[in-house]
Amino acid sequence: MEALEAALWGFLGAASLLIGAFVGLYARVSQRTIGLVMALGAGVLISSVAFELVEEAYGSGGFDATSVGLILGAVSFFVADLAVTRRAGKRRKSSRMHEEGGSSTAIAVGALMDGVPESAAIGISLIGSGVVSWVMVVAVFLSNAPEALSAAAGMKRAGHSTAYVLGLWGGVVVASAVSALLGYLFLAGASENIVAGMQAFAAGAILSMLASTMMPEAYEEGGAVVGLVTSAGFLLAFVLSRLE
Repeated sequence: MEALEAALWGFLGAASLLIGAFVGLYARVSQRTIGLVMALGAGVLISSVAFELVEEAYGSGGFDATSVGLILGAVSFFVADLAVTRRAGKRRKSSRMHEEGGSSTAIAVGALMDGVPESAAIGISLIGSGVVSWVMVVAVFLSNAPEALSAAAGMKRAGHSTAYVLGLWGGVVVASAVSALLGYLFLAGASENIVAGMQAFAAGAILSMLASTMMPEAYEEGGAVVGLVTSAGFLLAFVLSRLE
């Protein structure tokens, strides 16, 4: 039962990809607005990584599991990001990417690469307490929307059909739900050190993603004010985590 719950929460966290894709296809949203939403989501994610993932990993696994997991997660994302970048996915969160020769396949792979650690973290949060970290779900939801919104708008201008765009992002949503399910199933019976290591692994991958893709795009699209918006997102998630 909890495994299905993990998949459901993973699906809900990623559902904003479809919502963002719809908005990108049918509404006119300024790049500045997209950048500001992205900055808010980045702040929420940073807070969730610190207080939902790393703090819990340290509490159950100590410095060793937390340090090793975080470093491996960051390195894994770095290597995967290099591969995607070489397939024209460097600016996968930007609506202008297609106009610069970006690949739809690279965008989809990049979105999966960004979303899998987040979704797995949602599934892992159910282990032990049996209660999902809804702050983590909110963080993932907010961080996903601008990526699909901006990329869908670019795909539309590049001539892709509505069915193609929605099908691509729908597939990413399903994959994210499966990631949350597998994150729970593979770790439900694991030791505290292993669970802590995987929480830290997800944290390292998410931090690497934020620094290399999400925050640079947010600044480029939203300008200097994104620093304030990111701080507001961090504070919001921190307050919610204390109330959780």
